[in-house]
Amino acid sequence: MLVAAVDDDTGALTVLGVASDVPDPSYLALAADGHTLYAVSETAEGAVAAYRVSGDTPELAGPPVPVGGSGPTHLGLFAGHVLTANYGSGSVTAVPVRADGALDGTVSDVRQHTGSGPHPARQRGPHAHQVQPDPSGRWAVAVDLGTDSVHVCALRAGRLVPHRETALRPGSGPRHLAFHPEGTYAYVLNELAPTVTVCRWDAAEGLLTPLRETPVLRGAPDGDAYPSGIVVSPDGRFLWTATRGQDVVSVLAVEDAGAALRPVGTVPCGGHWPRELSASNGFLYAANERSGDVTWFALDPDTGVPRRAGSIAVPAVSCVIFG
Repeated sequence: MLVAAVDDDTGALTVLGVASDVPDPSYLALAADGHTLYAVSETAEGAVAAYRVSGDTPELAGPPVPVGGSGPTHLGLFAGHVLTANYGSGSVTAVPVRADGALDGTVSDVRQHTGSGPHPARQRGPHAHQVQPDPSGRWAVAVDLGTDSVHVCALRAGRLVPHRETALRPGSGPRHLAFHPEGTYAYVLNELAPTVTVCRWDAAEGLLTPLRETPVLRGAPDGDAYPSGIVVSPDGRFLWTATRGQDVVSVLAVEDAGAALRPVGTVPCGGHWPRELSASNGFLYAANERSGDVTWFALDPDTGVPRRAGSIAVPAVSCVIFG
């Protein structure tokens, strides 16, 4: 895990320090106060760790906590807990957080998903790929690639309580979800079909309603696609996705107050195998895992089209977050 300073004018990153206490820290989340960083360890055993980030090099705030699930790929902070999406075992884990931001060393719940999908290799069973709170803070939303569905849960006394499961198109393989800034729409990026499913989100009812699918690539992809990351601009006017097999970033314009997407075009990601995208201060960042670099782009405020501005070497990078 690498810490870098950001130049607000150019978007450039400068390395400050490196922490290597936890193997395969594939996804990160920062506490609201900015003092504690959380990382999943994407290993067969699966764990989550908390770090103090007061200096240039993060320091572990206690030992990593096993999550009771394999291959965690994502985590989110929700109702005083860290939730992890465990891809290998197809489950979601809740780990309590102490008042000082450290983990209390226990797991309060592991919720196992069930089901499968039509893809013979990728959907033999559940594969929870992402979990995050909804904008209202009332619900935890988990995206499952293996079952073509999105789970909505509440958290009560440390237990994940199922509320609804929304089915998406069979074989689409949903991977990650991003909410519109106004909180009334959600966009689900599908890995097994290079599309985004536009959904209406009713926070009062905890109800996700699929409306339509929009392709992220023009025409049929030349080979395997594997969409990965998705980001919505802070003003809600644009949406960007990354596609690993094509090594591109796609630009989509958000229309009809969030209910529709219009493909604008694609640009090279600046490396190979872009696993995640992040946006900050008018710049877009692509974490290119196989080429081992983070590329940043200046964003055209009128079209949303990224223009490559620079890159930095980060071996096997999979996630970039800002504090």
